[in-house]
Amino acid sequence: MARKTHVLPGFKLTLGYTLAYLSLLVLIPLAGVFIRTAELSTAEFWQVATSPRVVASYRISFGLSLLAAALNAFFGLILAWTLVRYTFPGKRLVDALVDLPFALPTAVAGIALTALYAKNGWLGQWIEGELGIKVAFGPLGILVALTFIGLPFVVRTVQPVLEEIETELEEAAASLGARRWATFRHVLLPILTPALLTGFALAFARAVGEYGSVIFIAGNIPLVSEITPLLIITKLEQYEYAGATAIAAVMLVFSFILLLAINGLQAWTERVTGRDR
Repeated sequence: MARKTHVLPGFKLTLGYTLAYLSLLVLIPLAGVFIRTAELSTAEFWQVATSPRVVASYRISFGLSLLAAALNAFFGLILAWTLVRYTFPGKRLVDALVDLPFALPTAVAGIALTALYAKNGWLGQWIEGELGIKVAFGPLGILVALTFIGLPFVVRTVQPVLEEIETELEEAAASLGARRWATFRHVLLPILTPALLTGFALAFARAVGEYGSVIFIAGNIPLVSEITPLLIITKLEQYEYAGATAIAAVMLVFSFILLLAINGLQAWTERVTGRDR
């Protein structure tokens, strides 16, 4: 039987480095979470993980993260489309501003958003004062912060795919009598869907674990606007390490299940559209 060869040398060495690197940075820390959680009995774990305050934080963190990722998927697609397909004054500036949440410290982002949307802020005095819509120090403020930090993930994931799509596809569809919406829905959207789902998953994963930009604008009101990462920090400050890791383990499992479902949907979409070939 012929021995299988690789184009690039050093496969075993690089694979070993990869596994060791992932183990040190990902697998061992995550295993430590479950090992520390095992110090609690089943009843104690259930009591910590399902208390009303913690369940409310799950609802806020996961619900608003999903909503923020969905908003970013919609508006991120529009922004990526604009940057790729059109030329306008200040395009390079807009393209650079997309990456601002990557470089901006999360605490700075939280302070800036709070100052902007507070009742006496530039936008808050009009939104809350005139329209009666409270943004800062409530769930809506959390949604704003999570949308802010997740937008670049969608734009930078979809943008390269859009750049690779040949305009001849749209011209062919138009020559066959397809309207613009039909061309986008039946020709372009199937090609963009895998990248769009990837951006959605990245934005969601980023939002679930966000802490710095949220605590300033959330108000941190128990059962109303308190995120799960804040509860974990609170328990750590109270030296309740087992309780903190129990909540973290629940978040880890839920996040893994949701990301697994999104990746499965992405793989199915690529298989149906033939993009996996």
